[in-house]
Amino acid sequence: MLRSILAILICIFTVGNAYAIQSTIMDAEGYACMGEDKSKKQTEQTAMADAKRNAVEYAITYVKSETKVKDLQIEEDMIKAYSNASVKILEVKENSWYKDERAGDCFKTKIRAEVIPDEKAVKEIIAGQLPNDNPGLPLSVRLWTDKEKYQKGEKIKIYIRGNKPFYARVLYKDAKGETLQILPNPYRSENYFNGGVIYEIPSGSDKFELEVSPPFGEERIIIYTSTAPLGDISLSKDGGVYQVKTGEKDIGIKTRGVKLKETVDSGKSQASEFFEEHMTIKTGK
Repeated sequence: MLRSILAILICIFTVGNAYAIQSTIMDAEGYACMGEDKSKKQTEQTAMADAKRNAVEYAITYVKSETKVKDLQIEEDMIKAYSNASVKILEVKENSWYKDERAGDCFKTKIRAEVIPDEKAVKEIIAGQLPNDNPGLPLSVRLWTDKEKYQKGEKIKIYIRGNKPFYARVLYKDAKGETLQILPNPYRSENYFNGGVIYEIPSGSDKFELEVSPPFGEERIIIYTSTAPLGDISLSKDGGVYQVKTGEKDIGIKTRGVKLKETVDSGKSQASEFFEEHMTIKTGK
């Protein structure tokens, strides 16, 4: 039984110096009973397999219900991509044994799983020039800069634009390996953006500049976006930006802990699309 769904739809692709990834993340449950032929360990493994299977099935159901395009082939291709999906467990939220009057000892598991569609199938969809400005399609946020290579003293400008309204977190990892959150920041708390609008960073009330200085090398910009508020990470104020205190490996997982609300009237979970993109720029003398 599915309690809450975080739907993050389709695409893993590489373009130039940037790559983007979308997947489907949800909380799914799985069940199994020992019966006469299973050990406790086997029962737990069976319940986990059931949870993973449910995650994929609900991802496919979400694709069918949320894809609002006239081209039925696109929908079919999306479903095919998810039919061959892999499942990554982000968090085990519950493990418990219970007694069933008929089946005896049974096991329940609840996981937060990321369903990752078949990469080859997704790339074929992208190659088919799927439009990325249609709000009826899964969330897609473009990330770019005015240049790919910057010299000492030049100022970097970052731009973002989504196909529908979205929440965002923008991080900057410099050549020293230090990761900063540049949006939201201490002077610009804005984290919700309209679709179809180009946003510039830094701008407005921002009190920082991205001026190129030593050490030089490759620097990375990362954007996490969702149609629901993003999960929290550990931050500390550092002038006009925040230093990221959360470990690099945990940033993506914690950000994917989006804040969903149960819909009271229907009993169904609120779904949210998620999109992540990284790009690399080069700095030098």
